[in-house]
Amino acid sequence: MNTLKEPRKITGRNVISLLQTLDIHSGEINLLAEFDYLIEAPNWTRDGNRLIYNSLGRLYSFDLAARESTAIDSGYANQCNNDHVLSPDNSHVAVSHHTYEDGQSRIYVFPLQGGAPELITPMAPSYLHGWSPDGGTLSYCAERNGEYDIYTIPVNGGVETRLTDSPGLNDGPEYSPDGQHIWFNSVRTGLMQVWRMNADGSGQEQMTFDESNNWFPHVSPDGQWIAFISYQKGDVAPGDHPANKNVELRLMPSSGGEFRTLVRLFGGQGTINVNSWSPDSRQLAFVSYKLKE
Repeated sequence: MNTLKEPRKITGRNVISLLQTLDIHSGEINLLAEFDYLIEAPNWTRDGNRLIYNSLGRLYSFDLAARESTAIDSGYANQCNNDHVLSPDNSHVAVSHHTYEDGQSRIYVFPLQGGAPELITPMAPSYLHGWSPDGGTLSYCAERNGEYDIYTIPVNGGVETRLTDSPGLNDGPEYSPDGQHIWFNSVRTGLMQVWRMNADGSGQEQMTFDESNNWFPHVSPDGQWIAFISYQKGDVAPGDHPANKNVELRLMPSSGGEFRTLVRLFGGQGTINVNSWSPDSRQLAFVSYKLKE
């Protein structure tokens, strides 16, 4: 079972964090900022002006022009992990916050400009990953009765719907821009691989087949590309995505087929847990790390 899917208090790692962007066509990497502490999982706002990332349980807005960060008021939701997703209109953000009473992750929504969080998933643990393009539904990984599967729930709360039922970890569900598909990763064939299914859970189809453990498929805004992170086989357990590993960021067509490696880096957990595509589908934001001596 995935050891990172456990109740925990958000703590830092002894690292330096490098916030960077990568042009998928030219391969150019741009260092935006270096932090003397842990930051994770940048989301790119749809106006192209900001990156939203998490650090030590809170969310921050990074102004790309000023190269400055500002804390986002999230009320009592101050144990947020790296599962945060912006609403399609960018008016709100959904987070996975580890509830104070039991340390379990639940999904909450609050205004992106800051405000009081609203609980969406009373059942726990629930780990957010996607927001439907029509704004009405959240997709997430949840442990129920000892199995980690993919679920959806109305953004205003309600009854959750289970979409997968295969043994082992099913994780990282993210909608395609047209809302027709959910991309995810699953260990059902032995290694962690990228999969795709219809938004109702039907038509589940494996999309990567190589000898790596492939995590967190992110669909470009134009729907043409899938970016994902890969761990070397044997370097990690298939159901684990730890920090401080040599990993690759890869790119493949959304129709399937051959991937190419965009960059090799030291990272893993926190690098691209969430969709970090630029609005024009040309760049990816990501975080790499350096261990402190």
